[in-house]
Amino acid sequence: MELVGERWALLVVRDLVLGPKRYPELKAGLPRIPPSILSARLNELEAAGVVRRRVRPDLDAGLVYELTDYGSELDRVLLDLGLWGARSLSHPAADDVFTLDAAILSLYTTFRSDDAAGVQVTYEIRYSGELVVRVTVDDGALEVSEGHHPNADLVIRCGRSPALLDVISGQASPAEAVRSGGLSIEGDLGDLELFARLFRLTSAPEPQTGVVLH
Repeated sequence: MELVGERWALLVVRDLVLGPKRYPELKAGLPRIPPSILSARLNELEAAGVVRRRVRPDLDAGLVYELTDYGSELDRVLLDLGLWGARSLSHPAADDVFTLDAAILSLYTTFRSDDAAGVQVTYEIRYSGELVVRVTVDDGALEVSEGHHPNADLVIRCGRSPALLDVISGQASPAEAVRSGGLSIEGDLGDLELFARLFRLTSAPEPQTGVVLH
């Protein structure tokens, strides 16, 4: 925690898990962080050997920040923390920022590989705006990336609706989500039901009220 426990530090690491980013890209993904704090956290993480900066002329990106091999070892820790925290999620607020990285990481976080043995299925998920991800499940292995899937078994359109979150958290069945208009699909409802089994989120326990003395 002394290395990565300062406020915003793990969120910076989270946004670098999927690849290098320029400073403006990091700032766009963390709109509430003051620029001075973002710079400070990057410097601290660099000093700790978690992050490095370098010029990427091959990508025409200029100076980028990326995780070191040491920093990349945090990916499993972040996914476990993400799954734990997501259990307390409520529906997103209107001003919440939902990025491509957030969409991709949410799928890796909630994926149940034990239930995916022998499963081969592809999905295309279309969120609000032009945010689209492609999902491939191949015998327990998951691959998620940006873009359309030309031959997806199922296309899911969810916009800014929380219906997809309701489905994976068990608050609504796939059929209910489609019937209510929260989700629309191209393909078979059975593949959406399979999606709900492969990507699951259990709710956190309700907080206890009062004090029980023994």
